[in-house]
Amino acid sequence: MAYTSNIPRSALTPEEQQFAQRMEELVLWCSQRDVPKFSAFLDERQQAIARSVAAPAGEVRCGFWGGYPGAERALFYALPGYLDPEDADIYPVRGLTIRFPRQFSLSHRDFLGALMNLRIKREAIGDILVGEGLAVAFLWEPVFQPVLDELAKVGRVGVTLAPGLPEQLPQAHSFAEINGTVSSLRLDSITALVTRQGRDAAARLIRSGQVSVNALAVDSVSRRVDAGDTISIRGHGKFIVREIGASTKKDRLHITCLKYI
Repeated sequence: MAYTSNIPRSALTPEEQQFAQRMEELVLWCSQRDVPKFSAFLDERQQAIARSVAAPAGEVRCGFWGGYPGAERALFYALPGYLDPEDADIYPVRGLTIRFPRQFSLSHRDFLGALMNLRIKREAIGDILVGEGLAVAFLWEPVFQPVLDELAKVGRVGVTLAPGLPEQLPQAHSFAEINGTVSSLRLDSITALVTRQGRDAAARLIRSGQVSVNALAVDSVSRRVDAGDTISIRGHGKFIVREIGASTKKDRLHITCLKYI
């Protein structure tokens, strides 16, 4: 995975600059010692920074893994050439299946709070997927056994734990589909579509720093948007550009977006 820098160091806070240096050091350590190196779980912004600064050296391969394809919180990895990034067993990520009575409605916040009440740091906790009577938590390996030993309740609800994953993971998110046409793939056009506002209002949102693409703040209204991009708009929510379709007779493009709900 070849990365190119798209976040100027000057745009990072002092804390983010220190984080960026740690990610670079992981790659350097892997290259020099020929051993795999991993970060803790990273959020979307941290992943964007790591993707920008951690350029692989030699045979080192870099990427992200959160326990399942498409995980939002994920470890950054730097792997020597002799390891296969497709081998999930090499990553210090463990899945924990949590079952509870179906009559109780528990949320992501309930499970996160229960884990952090065990004095586990946020960076040791990956995605938590919650379904009916079932949740799956992805944990950093060193905290897995303590959680397995100590977690007995989530809120006031008793839970049972089992290492590993169920046959089918709970759905990570629910989405509302947004369909429409746009004159171009410029960010102001897509922003106008998903917010149901005019282009001028969309441009003001962008220029005022309220829009980010793939966790990076963007102030250019003409920035191109591609399928798979994630757009966050303050006060309006988070969206995925799911599909860019064919042109209409008036040369407008069919677009399908998904809004996180």
